[in-house]
Amino acid sequence: METNLALLLLLSPFVGFLFNIFFGKKVSKGIAGTIGTLTVVVSFLLSICFFTQLNQTGKAVELTLFDWISVHNFKLSFGLLLDQLSLIWLLFVTGIGALIHIYSISYMHDDENMHKFFAYLNLFVFFMITLVIGNNLLVMFIGWEGVGLCSYLLIGFWYKNQDYNDAAKKAFIMNRIGDLGFLIGMFIIATLCSSLNYTEIKHAVSAPTINTALLGVAALCLFIGATGKSAQLPLYTWLPDAMAGPTPVSALIHAATMVTAGIFMITRMNFVFDLTPEVQNIIAIVGAATALVAASIGLFQNDIKKVLAYSTVSQLGLMFLALGLGAYNVAVFHVITHAFFKACLFLGSGSVIHALHGEQDMRKMGGLRKAMPITFITMLISTLAIAGIFPFAGFWSKDEILMVAFEHNKALWIVASVASIMTAFYMFRLMYLTFFKEFRGTEEQKHHLHESPSLITFPLVILAALAFVGGAINLPGSNWLNHFLEPILATKHEEHALGNNEYMLMGIALAGALVGIAWAYSKYIKQSFVPKDDAEIVGFTKTIYNKYYVDEFYTFLVVKPLNGLSNFFRTTLEPALGKLVFSFGTLANGLGTQGKKLQNGNIGLYLFAFVIGVCAIITYLFITHFAQ
Repeated sequence: METNLALLLLLSPFVGFLFNIFFGKKVSKGIAGTIGTLTVVVSFLLSICFFTQLNQTGKAVELTLFDWISVHNFKLSFGLLLDQLSLIWLLFVTGIGALIHIYSISYMHDDENMHKFFAYLNLFVFFMITLVIGNNLLVMFIGWEGVGLCSYLLIGFWYKNQDYNDAAKKAFIMNRIGDLGFLIGMFIIATLCSSLNYTEIKHAVSAPTINTALLGVAALCLFIGATGKSAQLPLYTWLPDAMAGPTPVSALIHAATMVTAGIFMITRMNFVFDLTPEVQNIIAIVGAATALVAASIGLFQNDIKKVLAYSTVSQLGLMFLALGLGAYNVAVFHVITHAFFKACLFLGSGSVIHALHGEQDMRKMGGLRKAMPITFITMLISTLAIAGIFPFAGFWSKDEILMVAFEHNKALWIVASVASIMTAFYMFRLMYLTFFKEFRGTEEQKHHLHESPSLITFPLVILAALAFVGGAINLPGSNWLNHFLEPILATKHEEHALGNNEYMLMGIALAGALVGIAWAYSKYIKQSFVPKDDAEIVGFTKTIYNKYYVDEFYTFLVVKPLNGLSNFFRTTLEPALGKLVFSFGTLANGLGTQGKKLQNGNIGLYLFAFVIGVCAIITYLFITHFAQ
C-alpha cells in the first residue's frame, strides 16, 4: 500500500505532463490547466498523509523499487525515501507548486500554448519530487538534471523572443558547469564508499579508515554543484536572467523548488560536510559574500522581477551561510519561510505586470495600492517578512541565521547584517515605487487598472497568511522544526532560548531592518525620488546597476576566447583539414587516371612490360647473390 501511494505521489504530476503533451491541445485551456493543477494537488495531499503518518510513528518510509546497478563490489537500487527532511521539502514543493498552478490558470489563459506550459510545469514538479525523495545520490541526480531541463524549457517558453532563448541557454549552460562538480563528487564518493545510498555513505564515512582528504575534495565538488543550482558566487548570473520566463515560472523556480536543490543536497549529505570543516568554511564565506553582493545589486534595479531575483540570490546566500556554520536546521527553516514570502512576492509582481499589460519597469508604476488592494496588502505582508520585521515569518528564520553567525564568526555576522539592512531598503523601495505616490504610466494603462482575478489573488492570500504565521513552526522555546528534523539533523549548536544576548541580537536585527525601511521611506516617499533613466546613471552606481560587469567579465574571459577558438576551427583549421583529406583523394584519383592508361588492351605493350619485369627480377637476384 505504501509503495503504491509513494508511486502515486511521484508519478501524478508526470501523468499531468503526459495528458497535456498529448491531449492538451485537443481540450479547452480550462481543462488543460485544471488537470495539470489537480495532479499536483494529489501529490500535495499524499505528502500530507505521509507527513501525518511519520509525525505519529516517527518511522521513515524507505522503498526499494528494483535493483539498478551491480558492478563488482558496487551495488545500487532505485529506491525512495520518505523521511523527515524529504517530507518537509515535499510539503512546500507540492503545496506552493499547486498554488502556482492555480495562479497560472488565469495568468496564462490568453497564451496559445497554455497546455504546453502546464505540461512543463508538471514535468518540473515531477523531477523536483524525484530529486527530493530518492534514497541515493544517483536518483537525486536524475531529478537534479530534470529540473535543469525544465527550467530551460520554461525560461525560454516564449521562444519567439531571442533574448529569452539566450537567457534559457545561459541558465542551462551555467548549471551544467555546476553539475560537472556534482558528478565528480558523486564518483569520488562512490569510489570511497562503494555506494551512493545515503545510509550506506553515512556508515562508510564514519569508519576511521576513510580518506578524509579525498572526502574533502568530494564535498567541495558537491558544493560546486550546489553553487550552480542555487545561484551562488560565481555561478549566480543565470538566475536574474531567468526572469525572461512567465512570472509563475519565476515563482516556481526561485521560491520553493529548483534553487533550493543545492541547500537540500548539502543538508541531506550533512554527515559528509561535518567531516570536512575546511569546506564548511568555504561554504559560509561564499554564502555571506553572495548575500552581500546580490543585495547591493538589488539596491538599484528597476525591473520589479529583477529586484526579486537578486533578493532570491541574497537570501540563498544567507541559507548557505547557515549551512557552512553547521546549522542545517536553521537553513531549512529559512528555506521554508522564504518559500512562503518569495512565492507571494513573485506572484504579486505578476499580478502587477498583468494589470499593466506586461510593464515591469517600476519607474513607470506608482499609485497602485488603491486600484489593487489585495495585491498590495499581500505583497506588503511578504515584504515585511523578508525585511525581518517582528512577528512575520522572515524575522524568526533570518534572526536564527544571524544569531548562529554571531556565535561562530563576528565578521560574517556583520556581512549578513549589512545584507539584511539592504534587503529591507530595496524591498520597500520596490513597494514605494510600485504602490505609492502618483501613477507614472500611460493614460491607457491608468484607465485599465484593476485588481487581478480571484484565481490570481487566492494564492496570494494563502501565501501572505503563511508569510505572516509561518515562523511559528520553529519559535524559540518550542523549536518544533528542530525536534522534527533531529533524526536527520542532530542540532550541533545550542538552541536559542530567549536570554539577554538573544534579545539584544533580535533588537539589533530589527533596528537594522527599520533603518533600511526608513532610508527607503525618506528617499522615495518624502523626497519623491524616481530612479533616473539608464543613460543618466553614472559613477559607482552605474557599476552596481550593471551588476559589477560580471557578465561582461565572463564574456571577455570565457565567451570571446571560445568564440575566437571556434572561429579559428571553422575558418582556418576545418578548411585546412578538409583540403588535406581531399588531397589524398585527389592523389589516388590522379594515380588511378595514370594507371588506367596502362590498361589499354594492347598485347604488345603487356608483353613488353612482362619482359621488363622479368629482367628486373633477374637483375635483383644477381646483385643480391654477389653482394653476399
